[in-house]
Amino acid sequence: MIIVLKPHATDEQIEHVVQRVEALGLKPHLSKGTYRTIIGVIGDEEKLQAAPLEAIPGVAKVVPILPPYKLASNEAHPEPSVVDVAGVKIGGGFLAMIAGPCAVEGAERMDAIAKAIKAAGANLLRGGAFKPRTSPYAYQGMGEEGLKILRDTGDKYGLPIVTEVMDPRRVELVYRYTDMFQIGARNMQNFNLLTEVGQTRKPVLLKRGMSATIKDLLMSAEYILSEGNSSVVLCERGIKSFDSSTRNLYDVAAVPAAKALSHLPIIVDPSHATGRPDLIPPCALAGIAAGADGVHIEVHNCPEEALSDGPQALLPHQYAELAAQIKKLAELFGKTISPTRGK
Repeated sequence: MIIVLKPHATDEQIEHVVQRVEALGLKPHLSKGTYRTIIGVIGDEEKLQAAPLEAIPGVAKVVPILPPYKLASNEAHPEPSVVDVAGVKIGGGFLAMIAGPCAVEGAERMDAIAKAIKAAGANLLRGGAFKPRTSPYAYQGMGEEGLKILRDTGDKYGLPIVTEVMDPRRVELVYRYTDMFQIGARNMQNFNLLTEVGQTRKPVLLKRGMSATIKDLLMSAEYILSEGNSSVVLCERGIKSFDSSTRNLYDVAAVPAAKALSHLPIIVDPSHATGRPDLIPPCALAGIAAGADGVHIEVHNCPEEALSDGPQALLPHQYAELAAQIKKLAELFGKTISPTRGK
């Protein structure tokens, strides 16, 4: 960390800063220039972050050298992390093919969709049992009954399941059924929820908030990692924009940007990013080409009857065509779609 002094800081002020740094058990290195004096600090930066050094007279600013998301950073873990979800690997050259309806609507429909996506090459089944909706009058999900249907269907087809948890009070319930927690965009900075899932050892799919920066996303991941849960997968799902031609702005640059900063795997969700079935295939392929470790796509066998987000879902045959294209592109980049353990 570097402490930058104000241009006219007095010798007494400089000495006070040096003494304050030493009192924290750190080693200061004073460097005086013609116009500016800086103090380099060697040691545990966390001690300095807890001390309000910028409040000391004569201090202009404090510049951290290491990123605040220490556990999520490449400095902490130079090699790409691989997250294992009940045998399905994500990251390090392994791709996640997450697919399924927005919401669990019933056992028969879930069975039909799961059968189709498994045949197409999906390796993880998704579906919402608890649905965070903009309107309180919209479909809110089936709750625990939906979790049971999702679990039974996943077991039948050998597909690990991914489902959203919205409330810290429901972490224990969802834990009993899911193979991977999903933290939705609206809850990316629900720090109590992040702390709760961090205290489990269940993998977490963390979606980027609608107005969140890459740093914001990594700081949210840090909450989970700091609790001891190292199995975190990031997800780019679009951010808010002024353009109404798509549901959100698909920030494909977020993929290489996140990888430049973090060892955590990152996947893309072109369904929520675009809200348009015609744009999902090209955006999914663009994400893989940009270095994404998987795709998260909504699939429904009768979108016109869907209780949630039907207009943005692919039909099973459309998903099969896209999955075949993703497989070819993955081979071009030397990546593998991780197989499932089951049937």
